[in-house]
Amino acid sequence: MLELSAITAGYARNAPVFRDVSLSVAPGEAVGLLGPSGCGKSTLARVAALLHQPDAGTLFVDGTPVRRWRHRAPRDQRTAFGVVFQQARLSADPRLALTDLIAEPLRATGRREGITGRVAELAATVGLTTDLLSRRPHEVSDGQLQRACLARALVLRPRWLVCDEMTAMLDASTTAALVRVVEDYRAATGAGLLAVGHDRVLLDRWCHRTVDWGTLTRG
Repeated sequence: MLELSAITAGYARNAPVFRDVSLSVAPGEAVGLLGPSGCGKSTLARVAALLHQPDAGTLFVDGTPVRRWRHRAPRDQRTAFGVVFQQARLSADPRLALTDLIAEPLRATGRREGITGRVAELAATVGLTTDLLSRRPHEVSDGQLQRACLARALVLRPRWLVCDEMTAMLDASTTAALVRVVEDYRAATGAGLLAVGHDRVLLDRWCHRTVDWGTLTRG
C-alpha cells in the first residue's frame, strides 16, 4: 500500500502549497488525481514518489514509513517508484541518446548486466524504433521523447508508478498508446498507479477511481 497521511508540503518555509492531505493507492490499483493547474497535485505526486520532502505528515510505502527523501532514501524504496513527468524535455538530459536515457536508472543503481537487451525490450514496448535510440532529445518529437521517458520509468520494474500529467503535451494517438503501455504493465505486475491530471474523461477511463483535489484539501 502507498499511503500519504496528513501531508503538508510546499517550497517556502511557512508557506505550504497545501495542508493535511491524505490519499492511498493499493497494489494493482489505478488512482486518478484530478485538479486544475496550480492546485498542488504535482507537489503531492512528488511527495508520493519520494522526490520532495513534506513539511508534515507521513508517507508509508508497503507499510514502512519513509524517513529519507530523494537520493538519501534507501535504495529499495527509491527504486520502487517509476515517475513520468509532464514535460519530457525538462526531465531528460539533452546530452544523452535515447538508449542511454532509458538505461540511466540501471547504470545509476549498478545494474549494468543485460542493459542492451532490457533497453531493446522496453523500446519495443513503448513504440520506439531502433533508429530512434541513437538520437538525442532535440532530434526526436515530444511524443517520441515521452515514450523514452516512460521506458526509463519502467526499466527498474517499479512496484509503483506516478504519472504526473504524462499525456498533457501529446496528441490523442500517442496518449492512447502510452496509457495502454502503463495499463499493460500494471496488469502484468500488480503495480499501483497514481495518475495526476486535469482531464476527467481520461482519468475516469484510465483509473479504477478518480479523486477530486478539492475533496482532499482544507486550505
